[in-house]
Amino acid sequence: MDSYRKQFVSFATECQALRFGHFVTKAGRDSPYFFDAGLFKDGASLGRLTELYASAILDSGLRFDMLYGPAYKGIPLVAGVAIALARRGHNHPYAFNRKEVKDHGEGGSIIGARLEGAVLIIDDVISAGTSVRESLTHIAAGGARAAGVVIALDRMERGTGALSAVDEVRNQMGLPVVSIANLDDIVDYLSNDPAMTTSLAAVEQYRALYGSR
Repeated sequence: MDSYRKQFVSFATECQALRFGHFVTKAGRDSPYFFDAGLFKDGASLGRLTELYASAILDSGLRFDMLYGPAYKGIPLVAGVAIALARRGHNHPYAFNRKEVKDHGEGGSIIGARLEGAVLIIDDVISAGTSVRESLTHIAAGGARAAGVVIALDRMERGTGALSAVDEVRNQMGLPVVSIANLDDIVDYLSNDPAMTTSLAAVEQYRALYGSR
């Protein structure tokens, strides 16, 4: 496992952004684990999270000109990732959208840098691809193009069909998707902790039922 992938799963668990137990997903499935990027809720945890994003981005080799974060969770993420990349010598402009179009002051729905060139979308997860589709609309309206999507965790879980939401974005929208970690990394983490045997078995059973093919 890449070091940043291992670090992410361990760190997310410590912050309780990644928890194990009994949870119900938006799809109504009983899941043995739950991830919420909103629980990286102080400066230190957000800073470390965005450093891990930066590691995944640089490791991916994706070429891009700027960063974009969809409201709302993408807003602190894109700002933090821009800072983390700049600290490593990769200074890029960034922007994010507001949910309501402003009709005074600077106006419009985009805050930050002008959307141009190849735009890398920064988000927490991809559940149904709705946020990505909305981001593509904003990016195209600004005369730019999407370079890819970077998320924190890929659950590797299928939607209504055989593909996962992430694979649907890759196949249907033609975009590369990079994640800091995925379900395989969670399984590796659990496999190395004897105290997590019950959680490991539950996650493996869940993947057998709902994992993407």
